[in-house]
Amino acid sequence: MLRGKRILLGVSGGIAVYKAVDLVSRLKKAGAEVFVVMTKSAAEFVSPITFRSLSHHPVYLNLFEEPRIWDVEHIGLAENVDAAVVAPATANIIAKMAAGLADDYLSTVLLAVTQPIFAAPAMNHKMYHHPATQKNLEVLQKRGVRIIGPGSGFQACGTSGDGRMSEPAEIVSELERFFVRSNGLAGKKVLVTAGGTKEPLDPVRYLGNHSSGKMGFALAQACAEAGAEVVLVHTQVELPLPLGVRSVFVRTAGEMYEEVTGRFPETDIVIKAAAVADYRPLTCSEQKIKKSGSHLTLELVPNPDILAELGRKKQHQFLVGFAAETENAVDNAFSKLQRKNADLLVVNDVTKPGAGFGTETNIVSLIFPDGSREDLPRMSKLDIAREIVRVIVSRQS
Repeated sequence: MLRGKRILLGVSGGIAVYKAVDLVSRLKKAGAEVFVVMTKSAAEFVSPITFRSLSHHPVYLNLFEEPRIWDVEHIGLAENVDAAVVAPATANIIAKMAAGLADDYLSTVLLAVTQPIFAAPAMNHKMYHHPATQKNLEVLQKRGVRIIGPGSGFQACGTSGDGRMSEPAEIVSELERFFVRSNGLAGKKVLVTAGGTKEPLDPVRYLGNHSSGKMGFALAQACAEAGAEVVLVHTQVELPLPLGVRSVFVRTAGEMYEEVTGRFPETDIVIKAAAVADYRPLTCSEQKIKKSGSHLTLELVPNPDILAELGRKKQHQFLVGFAAETENAVDNAFSKLQRKNADLLVVNDVTKPGAGFGTETNIVSLIFPDGSREDLPRMSKLDIAREIVRVIVSRQS
């Protein structure tokens, strides 16, 4: 999976630099081309000559050295790699990446990389667990940086705990897994829905829900990573649009129904992650409804069931539904899967800590038509999205 891949390896200064030497060797044996960028601190631990000898390429260390390529060197390097790996990733380089600093060669080139970035943290366990480091890692993960590790065990300072850099073999395996699935949806047209719909009562108020859209946006990103052409039909959310994804904005369940069903015939995979209102007000007042001091009765009518409609119409399409439950989650999900004629149903119990609306993590079960299920542990929504894509790819092949 790594043969012919061009990997940028960023080496920052820490005792784990010796592991980066082994990592270069393993990447080369796997058939990858490796371009090493070192910080000055890293060069205090291991000489650049070692990395140059193993990679068979010049080692990039100083922004102001004579360029070795015709282009602005750090930009040319960033534009011509398939992935970047920062290993070891010290607390310092993690902080620079999170803040967008560019004060040396490595931090500058990373700011210009548009391909996937992996980081393998390596530091003392107290530094790793410091709130600033944890916040920086959270920021990077939100941006799509894949964090590998760290491991736990004896550390150079003589203590033991989290913060050991993952072993080179683990990092290579993670890269291989990424490239296996990175083109798994190549040539596929994917439609993802995200966010909570809003059903207007009057010009001021609406009926809505607590959905943040984070799960749907993560799924759109994961599908794009896997090589798909992605259309994201979403409501108003405070999230950045994933790279390479086409945005279609809607407000109500009716608008989402029209967009999704209209695009369905030309779509290969639909992932219905949006929280669509089941009901809407029978009428919407043209003026703001004034408070009268007495009870207000609203008459609600059903919205169209988008997932069920797609299940009736599907031919070659692969249909994924979501179910947010508060009780009997798995049993309700199996029933919904059958009623909607979906190929996969993702269910979560929103009452569990770390699995509700607006959280950065989720805990889900994947339910299949043959009665089987796969339970995923608590993890970031992006990691869950990548696992869902993995399952979709496996079921498509």
